[in-house]
Amino acid sequence: MKYFLPDISPEQYRQILVETFVNAGDPFRAEQQRAYMKDQFEYCGLGAPQWMALARELFASYGLFTGKPLERFVMLCFDQEYREVQYVAIEMMQRRIGEQNKTWIRVLEKCITTNSWWDTVDWLAKLVGMHFKRFPELQHTYAHKWMDSGHMWLQRVAIIHQLFYRETTDEKLLFEMITRVADSKEFFLRKACGWALRQHAKVNPQKVLAFVQKHQLSGLTVREAMKQVNKMI
Repeated sequence: MKYFLPDISPEQYRQILVETFVNAGDPFRAEQQRAYMKDQFEYCGLGAPQWMALARELFASYGLFTGKPLERFVMLCFDQEYREVQYVAIEMMQRRIGEQNKTWIRVLEKCITTNSWWDTVDWLAKLVGMHFKRFPELQHTYAHKWMDSGHMWLQRVAIIHQLFYRETTDEKLLFEMITRVADSKEFFLRKACGWALRQHAKVNPQKVLAFVQKHQLSGLTVREAMKQVNKMI
C-alpha cells in the first residue's frame, strides 16, 4: 500500500497524536496498565484495538513520514511519556520499513535501548528481522555487536529477530547467540532463548533437541524449547 507524506511537521503530528489519545483515553484503565507494567510508563488508557483504530484514522488523515522526518517523529514519540504514543511510532515505522535504507538499523537500535521493556522490544525485534531480510549483510555484524554490548534488550533482539524466518533461519547464528547467554540469570534472556528454540523446532525439531541435549541451558529455556519438540517428535 502506498502512503502519502504529511504536510505538517513531526512536532505538529506528535502533538495531534498525543492530544487525540489523551482525549480518548480512560484514566482508570491507564492506572491498570501502569500497574501491569510495574509503574515504568504512563498510559493514556487505550487498549490495543482502540489505539490502533485511532492510529489508522490519523494515518489516513495526515499520512506517514519516511526517511529523516520519520526518524524525527519516532524520536519525539519515544521522548514523551505515554506508551501508546510510542506504539504508534513503531507502527508507522513498520508500515514504512520497506522504504528505509540500511542505516535505518541505527534508528531501530536507538528505539530498542530507549524506554526498554518487552512490549516495545519484541515488536522492534520483528522490524529488525524485516530489515535484515532486506540487508542481510548487516545481520551478523549487528547480532554480534549487540551480544557483545552486554545490553540485555539488544541481546534479546539478537536472539529473537529470526522468529518468523522459519526455513531461512540462520541456524548457526541462532545457536551461537543462545550459547553465549546460556548461563545468564536474566529472565528475559532465558525466555528469549526458549522462545527462539521453540519456534525453530517447528522447522527442525531434531536439531533443536540435539542442541538442548548438548548444552547446559536454564530450565526455563529447556521447558520452552521442548514444548514444540515434543509435539514434533
